[in-house]
Amino acid sequence: MSERSHPFAVFVRDFRRNRLAVAGLVIVSGLVLAALSSFVFAPWDAVASQQRELARSGMSWQHPLGCDDYGRDILLRLLYGARISLLVGLTVVGIGMSIGAVTGLISGFFGGWVDSVLMRIVDIFLAFPFFLLAIAIAGFLGPSLQNAIIALGIATVPDYARLVRGSVLSLREFTFVEAAVVSGAGKRRIMFLHIFPNLVGTLLVYGTLKISTAIMAEAGLSYLGIGAQDPVPTWGKMLSEMRGAMLFHPWHIFAPGLAILLTVMGFNFLGDGLRDLLDPRLRKVMRTAGAGV
Repeated sequence: MSERSHPFAVFVRDFRRNRLAVAGLVIVSGLVLAALSSFVFAPWDAVASQQRELARSGMSWQHPLGCDDYGRDILLRLLYGARISLLVGLTVVGIGMSIGAVTGLISGFFGGWVDSVLMRIVDIFLAFPFFLLAIAIAGFLGPSLQNAIIALGIATVPDYARLVRGSVLSLREFTFVEAAVVSGAGKRRIMFLHIFPNLVGTLLVYGTLKISTAIMAEAGLSYLGIGAQDPVPTWGKMLSEMRGAMLFHPWHIFAPGLAILLTVMGFNFLGDGLRDLLDPRLRKVMRTAGAGV
């Protein structure tokens, strides 16, 4: 391929060479398809309907994964749970990234007392482990899926704030920022048109990795009973509801557990692959290694 190839074509070529990234993309694509298929195969009426005579029934043609304690089809609830997991991951990352990125951008750019005040607030949140902080916020707001999403979003803000602040402290010393200052550009223009675009790659990678963390944390909150409430089916809630049937019907608890495992692996593989491709230093190492083969 020519050295003048389009950057997107080079990115696609390098991405295809990264087997873990491709595997992650396949898994994430499967999650998206499962979430989309839930609108067709798992409408709310079918997911929430109870058939007591089918409680804890085994696999059959009508119910490939059997039914839970209330006679609800596990496969339909699993598909609906994929939709919720994807919604949770994207929403939590959106909340944490938007608030954290703005906080870190302001803190790193202005410095001084602004930086000190904002970072001391961030440090207070960072003093608590992520999951414990999410439990505390969710417990304060009350058990529901919406409150769990808000709690997880708030709990992730400090991570984005610290990440962006560190990047801004480095970027504001670059020549292109000094040139913008000399040319008379306003602070807002410098922050959002000169500095922030250089953070997009970092935020994209970190956000992709954080999606898996959000999905797993939401499953933990639902498992503890402070996340989604009946009859909303999330994978963590399904694990909690069916743990009593583990000895007699292990596939009932195996299905949502495997779904969580594959989803977390998929986003982690995809995030690692994007990090390798978007970091210029790692790209140089990868190309050097590929040339030597």
